[in-house]
Amino acid sequence: MEGETFLWLIRHAPVDGAAGTIHAADAPADLGDHSQLEALRRCLPRDAASYASPARRTVETARALGLEPELVPAFGEQDFGDWTGHRHDELAATGGAAYAQFWSDPARGRPPDGESFEDQVARVRQGFAEIGAGPATLVVHSGTIRAALCIALDLTPQAALRFVVDPLSLTRIDRLATGWRVVSVNQQVS
Repeated sequence: MEGETFLWLIRHAPVDGAAGTIHAADAPADLGDHSQLEALRRCLPRDAASYASPARRTVETARALGLEPELVPAFGEQDFGDWTGHRHDELAATGGAAYAQFWSDPARGRPPDGESFEDQVARVRQGFAEIGAGPATLVVHSGTIRAALCIALDLTPQAALRFVVDPLSLTRIDRLATGWRVVSVNQQVS
């Protein structure tokens, strides 16, 4: 890709649903934190291209930030397959060896009919290839941001899973002619 790209990655607002659940793409966002949304809106570049995962919670968050993003499936959250819609405590109690095995190596493990975090990193890399030079905002998921950091810092997927990415946080990375630069991670703007 020609030119330098400056990325503002925003994790979507909290999911309006039961905590501890692996939420489906149609789970809505809880947009009640108006002050945080306004603080994020103020720090975003005005002339940036805008992208989001097609998930309802990312689209709702983007629109609450005044954005009309292009929806990019490559920026979706990791697909947890058959586990989607279930609570982690339920899966731990009834998921048997498959659930325990997944957590022994979460970077390479695949839920039944799902994808690994390594798969997600490859998807995000493909998505980045489609973003042109200049500023861009991406309203995405914690896993997507971890994948972006994996790419930018040339980390192993296992190491990238160590990052904390809170709802409505800002991560700034730049794709420069000489390589990647990380400006901030999990920033709480005010």
